[in-house]
Amino acid sequence: MTPIFTIFRSKIYTAVFLIVILLFFGIVGFRFISGFTWLNALYMTVITITTVGYSEVQPLDEFSKIFTIVLILTSVIILGYAISIITEYILSKNNFEEIKYKKMQKTINAMKNHIIICGYGRNGKQAAKKLISYNRPFVVIEQDKDVIDKAMEQIPFIHGNANEDEILRQAGIDKASSLLSALPNDSDNLFVVLSARQINKNLKIISRASQETSYQKLKLAGADNVILPDKIGGDHMASLVVVPDLIEFIDNLSIIGKSNINIEEISIDQIYNATEAKTIRDLDLRKISGCTVIGFKTGDGDYIVNPEAETLLVPNSKIIVLGRPEQIDKLNSVYQIK
Repeated sequence: MTPIFTIFRSKIYTAVFLIVILLFFGIVGFRFISGFTWLNALYMTVITITTVGYSEVQPLDEFSKIFTIVLILTSVIILGYAISIITEYILSKNNFEEIKYKKMQKTINAMKNHIIICGYGRNGKQAAKKLISYNRPFVVIEQDKDVIDKAMEQIPFIHGNANEDEILRQAGIDKASSLLSALPNDSDNLFVVLSARQINKNLKIISRASQETSYQKLKLAGADNVILPDKIGGDHMASLVVVPDLIEFIDNLSIIGKSNINIEEISIDQIYNATEAKTIRDLDLRKISGCTVIGFKTGDGDYIVNPEAETLLVPNSKIIVLGRPEQIDKLNSVYQIK
């Protein structure tokens, strides 16, 4: 909770405490000074401090009238204080929320080549966690304001429906590099993919799908990749039965984090000037860092698993290397790869 609301909370607690003391003072006074029953004493206290103007339960004697005057004057001060605190809190909260959203929108407007996550459910949260590990800028679009209020201090959010073009534009889709549509409903994901592809033709779009029948529809709508979480989960569980040691080994390979990365994807252009193509043998990453090249992606997007040593590392191509965390760190340090 922010300091300003901590202060207001303390003041509200004080106002509530004073009102309780006032009620207690009034009830006890009417009970023992005027001889009212406890119920009548409560009734007289409430109509007195609220100044509603109802008639007394019974005529008041001189001492009761003096007590009532004191109670009225005291209640005016205490209730006035309580009302002012509550009013100030409501107005300040509204202003603070507006300022917070404006500041957040300013941050989002300054983003470039960022990732947009549509939906902050289980898949959206997991995607955000990985992007944070990679220190990649992203913004989340979420309809549930309670979810936003809980996470907005750490993550940039847009409150709204990702199906609306205006909301996508607020998230900076024109300048974004990728969009992850992680909404729970396939039809919503389909609509988001269609809208996003129309706005930004170069955007890389990855969508979640619940039903296998939605896979082809999302691909036709413009999604570059479609993920079926349930299918992946089922395949993984079955693999743990069929080839448990292999799957356990793969599970222990880490591609995120700062100190435990085992697999890295590196652009050839980050290693050397690829205008004069070298081979994997010429690069000899095994000798330099201890890492092993286990994959190669051509400039056309074709993948080669366990490429030959004579494979030419042409411009715009990438290599996938495997190694222990310290070997990956050494490779990044030698070639000054961030």
